Amino acid sequence: MKDRTGIGKWVAGPITRWVTLLIWLVAAGLLNTLAPPISKEVVNNAPPLPDTRPSVQAKELVMREYPNAEDALALFVWHRQRGLTDTDLQHIQQFTEKLSTNPVPHQTSVPPLHQMPLQALKTKLSEDGSTIVSPVFFSKSAQSNEWKEGVDQAKKEATAIFGSDPFAVAIDSPADLNARVTGQVGIQVDATGVFGQADKTLMLATVLLVLVLLLLIYRSPILALTPLVAVGIAYFVISPVLGSMVHSGMITVEKQGTNIMTVLLFGTGTDYCLFLINRFRQLLKTEPDKFKALRGAITGSSGAIAMSGLTVILSLLTMIVAEYGSFRLLAAPFGISIFIMVLASLTLVPALLAIMGRASFWPFIPRTTEMLAERANRKGRPAPASKKPSRNLIGSLVVRRPWLITVLTCLVLGGFAVFSTQVKFTFDKLAMFPKTMASIEGFSVIGEQFSPGDLAPVKVVVDTDGKDGDVAQTLASLPYVSQVSEPQAGKTNPAIKAYDVRLNLNPYSMEAMNLIPELRQSIEGALHQSGDTNAAKHVWISGETAEQYDTKETNIRDMSIILPLIIIMIATLLVVYLRSLIAAAYLILTVLLSYLSALGLGWLVLHHFLGMDVIQGTVPLYSFVFLIALGEDYNIFVISSIWQKSKRMPLKQAVLEGVGETGSVITSAGLILAGTFAVLITMPVQLMLQMGVIVSLGILLDTFVVRPFLVPAITLLLGRWAFWPGRRNVVADTDSTSIEEPVDPLLTGG
Repeated sequence: MKDRTGIGKWVAGPITRWVTLLIWLVAAGLLNTLAPPISKEVVNNAPPLPDTRPSVQAKELVMREYPNAEDALALFVWHRQRGLTDTDLQHIQQFTEKLSTNPVPHQTSVPPLHQMPLQALKTKLSEDGSTIVSPVFFSKSAQSNEWKEGVDQAKKEATAIFGSDPFAVAIDSPADLNARVTGQVGIQVDATGVFGQADKTLMLATVLLVLVLLLLIYRSPILALTPLVAVGIAYFVISPVLGSMVHSGMITVEKQGTNIMTVLLFGTGTDYCLFLINRFRQLLKTEPDKFKALRGAITGSSGAIAMSGLTVILSLLTMIVAEYGSFRLLAAPFGISIFIMVLASLTLVPALLAIMGRASFWPFIPRTTEMLAERANRKGRPAPASKKPSRNLIGSLVVRRPWLITVLTCLVLGGFAVFSTQVKFTFDKLAMFPKTMASIEGFSVIGEQFSPGDLAPVKVVVDTDGKDGDVAQTLASLPYVSQVSEPQAGKTNPAIKAYDVRLNLNPYSMEAMNLIPELRQSIEGALHQSGDTNAAKHVWISGETAEQYDTKETNIRDMSIILPLIIIMIATLLVVYLRSLIAAAYLILTVLLSYLSALGLGWLVLHHFLGMDVIQGTVPLYSFVFLIALGEDYNIFVISSIWQKSKRMPLKQAVLEGVGETGSVITSAGLILAGTFAVLITMPVQLMLQMGVIVSLGILLDTFVVRPFLVPAITLLLGRWAFWPGRRNVVADTDSTSIEEPVDPLLTGG
């Protein structure tokens, strides 16, 4: 096969291999010197919703009419199980006085509890006298690391006043005073800390897992390190490239995104390396010249690697049409990262292999028959007997029983897919984090001692236009409302009235979130009865609960657009690559079935084994994008092999040899990719854990069910129709009983 691109000749040349490696090393060094790493440029509270969503419009109105109302709230929860003492309360008053006279960084205001008489302050205690909450407001525009600076300083002030650190006392301490910081600021600061602490751990765990798996699979230390070195160098190029783009304002990257990116890069990067390495090892057994073997490996695998990479890149880029920020912000950085990783796989990895040659596979060095005989002769040993190729059991089974294989695999996958209909979703942000997180502990105390709605009141804004309609009474009469504040007039428009509505249930729960439409209808109804004929345009609802409702609606909208868009895009690529409408159709259908199976099987594991009653509402879209793109990778690799072989041999023989040839490398790649996503299970964030479980299970289903069994079996059943309309002339099949196992090591994967 001819290398039409010239890439193989360049990167595998005796001199240019060193030049290629030097280019990558210099690029990594210069970029890291001149540009900031992505870890320094990530943000933690990028706007999740577009300006068109009602809660965002309501927030903008509130910020305009009530400039101080939208400051970020930190709730300092003070709790002593046996009851707060007068000394405790006096210390709390000293704390608020200190913050009033000497504000901590990014603090905007603090209610003057120190100006209240002690008896008046006691009215703010919980019923059992064990708990009090003191609010502190911070700048809404500050980043979470800036909020953390302010909160940490406030904790130091409190520790100095109390004479000990109440924030370090266990929440269930029977006698000692304990304190926690919750509310929007406390939760965001803790969430950022959780992601930050897990960042290095995730990177280390991913690298170690890939290294161990490569050592177990290939039993070669040099070969195990080669993909990791290549991915590592590529990462040192990717990080400053993305960092400079963020710094210049071209893109925005969230901390959560960099965690997923780490896993994706090591998983896909290692996969692409293995596709090339496996082909190189095969050719080294028949070609004495390592440079020719490497050029042949590049020619034989570059098309599938490039096509696989393009599929992943375009699938990720479809997320740019998402409205939800966390989806949309992944598109550009992930697409750019995978592009650079594919480039490294096609240039840097071949250069490393060209430099090391056969030694890459030490101690199990692949040699030609002649080389083995010459080596034995030098050592005075008899020439080794030709190894009988291992029997291709899976390929033989598929060729002999395609109908049985198709039915059984569809039953297995379909059985798991049925459970996907039982999945229950939540958009509760607090449910993402461990219950032992300090801000979650503080929220739990508020929920037990006060109304949980105190944590995040719903702000209802009404333009009465002289027709109040007794909104306050309507709100107070609702069964899920525990308290309604006095109305506040707007700064520029006195007809605008704002009410802080405290719910009697968790404001972050799905139950509360689903009440937002009913709450809006109730207010509009009251205004309509007072004569307001345009009530729908005179009501705004803001706050965490309203934002979660809009998050759910935005997620539904994004799913309805991105899912079909990815399917259409991948189908188009498959048609162009394979020149077959039929093949594109069944490859897409098999991956869709695999996705639904992974979702169902993942739910069984998460619900019945890990005790989770719901999964985060954004997990299905994340999982869909990764599984459809990555699952199609393996389909492309195996079908490419079958397609090439079917040009010169009967389809049954092509399937037999194609499955055998790609079996070992795809199995290895699938185990590594599934393993890297499984590392997300160690994250103390349910979103990551749930995505890790579902994606890793989906990749295993693709690796061990769809790729080796279902796709080849369907290809056989369709026969020449599998190539329609691209190829009409197919080599006639012989009877299945006359199919012989391949005897060339090249066909068995070595």
